[in-house]
Amino acid sequence: MWEWVQDNWWAIWLIAAGGLAVSEMLTLDLTLLMLAGGALAGAVTALFLPGLIWVQVIVALVVAVALLGLLRPELIKRLHKGPGYRSSIDNLLGSTGHATREITATGGEVKIAGETWSARSYDGEPIASGVDVEVFEIDGVTVVVYPRNKPLSS
Repeated sequence: MWEWVQDNWWAIWLIAAGGLAVSEMLTLDLTLLMLAGGALAGAVTALFLPGLIWVQVIVALVVAVALLGLLRPELIKRLHKGPGYRSSIDNLLGSTGHATREITATGGEVKIAGETWSARSYDGEPIASGVDVEVFEIDGVTVVVYPRNKPLSS
């Protein structure tokens, strides 16, 4: 068995690349995919230089670091600029919550989807504790809310 591994390092590299690529489906942050690219480069190197494991490792590391440092940031930037992309913060817009403390023009607290957020009133009118609210805007880490049962004023 060990002789086979020594003669076929390319297969070990391919198994590692495949495992990393499949694992990427669990994380979806493109890190493991870049590492899989490095392992794939190690496999190609193993085909041409089968006995030089240290060269295979160096090539795999250099390619993985290059992909992580150069390609991944650009891919992430393009994904975030793509049509239909909404961050988890953007997904708060339009969601409903429940005031846990009185909300005024300067502060308050609201619970949205089980998370507690600092909040302030959209129009400056106080919102009593216990009132259902809707998120209209996000200002830093503060959500700007309005009571759901009250019509919007111009």
